[in-house]
Amino acid sequence: MPDYHCVDGEKPHFLDDNLSRIEDGVVIRFVVFCKRWGNQVQDIGREFMILASLEGDSLGPISLPGAIPKMFLKVQLQWNVIIPSESLDAKGLALQKAIVVRLLEDFSTKKATKDHGYFLAVTTLDSIGEGRVRQHTGDVLFPVTFSGLTFKIFRGEILEATVHKILKHGVFLRCGPVENIYLSYQKMTDYRYVPGENPIFMNEKMSKIEKDMAVRLMVIGTKYMEAEREFQAVASLEGDFLGPV
Repeated sequence: MPDYHCVDGEKPHFLDDNLSRIEDGVVIRFVVFCKRWGNQVQDIGREFMILASLEGDSLGPISLPGAIPKMFLKVQLQWNVIIPSESLDAKGLALQKAIVVRLLEDFSTKKATKDHGYFLAVTTLDSIGEGRVRQHTGDVLFPVTFSGLTFKIFRGEILEATVHKILKHGVFLRCGPVENIYLSYQKMTDYRYVPGENPIFMNEKMSKIEKDMAVRLMVIGTKYMEAEREFQAVASLEGDFLGPV
């Protein structure tokens, strides 16, 4: 980001000649030019490291009123992990690894909850409690405390989603693990439906909403589907800076 220079202080930030700021909590649009699969840490897991750039059109801080990236949540959870009796020969680090592996399996199976949203990653294993033998099976239950990352969208949040289905009365979009964000034609009043082999919505300024396009929208309602362990949302384009990106 060659146009920016670092400004030291109690709250350091980067600033360019147009007084555009990059600081803690700001949303940034960037392009990824390199990624690397990191080393495993403490037998818990690995993560990607990404290098990014602001060299390109329309990249940099996104100045959107209220656009706070709330959808990624850091959580600390307490779960019970059950280790089969045949795996209890393991000791020390080997037992810890067996607990971590089972925790990751349970984490991926859980998928989502109403309170925390979609489970994305376990970041740290904070503690393992004393094991308790289950009387009828001989399996051992270990209480564990761990930190993780989840994804949950909120009413009033502004986000970018990708169109994946276009119908006469609206479009469906996806954002991260959320597959069903519905944008009704009634909530994009400037746009009209244009039928065809590849239908679109278009306004008088020839701005198009079509399949695979990114759209900036506001979430106006969410619903958790308990049976499917999925969230659904409804959205609107009524507001400033909203529409095709």
